[in-house]
Amino acid sequence: MATAREIAEKAEREDIRRRWLLSAPALLIIFFAGIGPLFIVLVYSFLAPGNYGDVKWEFSTDAWTSVLFERDIFDDTLSIAKANMSIFTRSAVLSLMTTVLTLIFGFPTAYFIATRPEGRREIWLFLITIPFWTNLLIRTFAMMEVLRNEGLINSVLRLLGIIDQPIQFMYTDFAVLVGMTYVFLPLMVLPLYASMEKIDFRLVEAGYDLYATRFQVLRKIIVPLVKPGIIAGSILVFIPSLGAYVTPRVMGGGTNLMIGNLIELQFGQGRNWPLGASLSITLMAIVMITLLFYVRNASKSGTGHGH
Repeated sequence: MATAREIAEKAEREDIRRRWLLSAPALLIIFFAGIGPLFIVLVYSFLAPGNYGDVKWEFSTDAWTSVLFERDIFDDTLSIAKANMSIFTRSAVLSLMTTVLTLIFGFPTAYFIATRPEGRREIWLFLITIPFWTNLLIRTFAMMEVLRNEGLINSVLRLLGIIDQPIQFMYTDFAVLVGMTYVFLPLMVLPLYASMEKIDFRLVEAGYDLYATRFQVLRKIIVPLVKPGIIAGSILVFIPSLGAYVTPRVMGGGTNLMIGNLIELQFGQGRNWPLGASLSITLMAIVMITLLFYVRNASKSGTGHGH
């Protein structure tokens, strides 16, 4: 005769088995659509490049070595891969600058929307999300029309007599930075607004009543309260800008490469799939470290609010 404990344990095992069976289709989709391709890329990174693209099924760590080092064609010595380091540095710097600029422009925008009457906030949010209705490539070409030699900015400056010859904005790091700031700005505004709409603005009024300046109110009251939104917005902007491909390709003219362009080059003209795979895994590792940093800071912020 089975005891009540044995019956309960059996029921629990059947419940666990039923849950695994119900979740099996989703787990298979995640594996084959997500983990599977990443595993293939990881395997490719440890193989030798084929003569015309593809890979040779020969174990090799040359691709990982080539991420940071380059081999001399005469004496086979290793030295720092200056080209790769330059692209990694440019990608990191432009991504950080894009994050900072979107925060500078996005913070007052989100604050403006959060301080509007509730009935009008939806209209402003609607206007912010309109760019998402348009393809990224079209938005990038629209920014090209603003920055090119015969574009809006140069035309206005020449009309006002400020310049005689057009300023070369296009195909520079500046153009890439402006393009990415424009493209990713809504990704900063939305999480900032989500944090700001929860603020009890009576705290701001109390700060003014205690003779705090605008800057003190901003630094001591508003910024600490919207810190989760700042962190989330920064992550949402930094990660896609780090791996951006379209905007640097169009605005940079193919000369101001970023990591995404370098990876595409290896799978295309470079015909070095293992190096492209190892660069992809490196980029993913950077993204994972950034996400862990975000989770760690978000956890600390949550703990702080809890106390």
